Amino acid sequence: MGMRGSMAVQLDPPLPAHLQVEVTSACNLRCTMCLVRYRPPVNKLAGAMPPELFHRLVEDVPLRQVTLQGLGEPLLSPYLPEMIEAAVRRRIRVGFNTNATLLNRRRAEELVASRVDWLHVSLDGATAESYEAIRDGARFDTVISNLAGLVRAKREAGSDTPWIRVVFVSMRDNVGELPELVRLLGRIGVDELRVQNLSHSFDDTDPAGRYEEIRTFTAEQALWTGADRERSDAAFAEARRVAADTGVRLRLPRFDETAGGGCTWPWDAAYVTSAGVVQPCCMVMGDDRVSLGDLTEAGFPEIWHGEAYREFRRRLASEEPPDVCRGCSLYKNTF
Repeated sequence: MGMRGSMAVQLDPPLPAHLQVEVTSACNLRCTMCLVRYRPPVNKLAGAMPPELFHRLVEDVPLRQVTLQGLGEPLLSPYLPEMIEAAVRRRIRVGFNTNATLLNRRRAEELVASRVDWLHVSLDGATAESYEAIRDGARFDTVISNLAGLVRAKREAGSDTPWIRVVFVSMRDNVGELPELVRLLGRIGVDELRVQNLSHSFDDTDPAGRYEEIRTFTAEQALWTGADRERSDAAFAEARRVAADTGVRLRLPRFDETAGGGCTWPWDAAYVTSAGVVQPCCMVMGDDRVSLGDLTEAGFPEIWHGEAYREFRRRLASEEPPDVCRGCSLYKNTF
């Protein structure tokens, strides 16, 4: 039947309980593995999702969880506090990922007070040299200081939230630093470290087209096969040992490329860009790669139950998935 078994035939599921919403497409960094680096800069205000669009989404969809992030840096959105407050008021679990460059003590205290449920901080190295080569425009010392400040703000407030997780994108250039990063996070008092692979190979794109640069970068840095597996497995094993000693909760990526994948996004959740384009998931990157509807033209329920979504689900559940899914780490079970 395909990867979802009996659920694969459900082409018209109930509205999702989870949305990932790109609150802004603007970013203050130009990270090597992110599409933002390979596109013209986006103005801070022009890139922000209009708050009325967000409010319409939480009214139209019976959400239990909303993730406020996309390609941009959420702390650049002037509407982020309003969006968090709207979710908390409706008892919707809410959180987001940040590069933490703007997460000064005042912002940290405000976020703790907001009752945001989780906060993920991107940190892809244990040294300034490695981290700053990847997160172009950031300063390692500032991010570490801001992360430690967030932990202190949470402790001083006596708050259980936000759950603080660091996210590490593993690549050839940085995977060797993973055990030392676990030690560092243990000293700071971070709750959890999530290690993930690059999200997409972009093999479905034109080798000479708009995605040429990020496609080439991924081919040079991905840890999916051969000797890279041996090297990453060694780093992962050492990281596990350090995590056991320090008490850091550690999640490592899988390397289980089984046919058919295991993606449930088009049945369980959706991704909405800052411009209101509805996409099947956050792994796609690029609002020109696939669109299942536009919220400036139709409401979310209409899009979710529409023919484009039904066809996408049908294809994803088959042995011939959409081209955009074939190079996805989640679909390939390598994320």
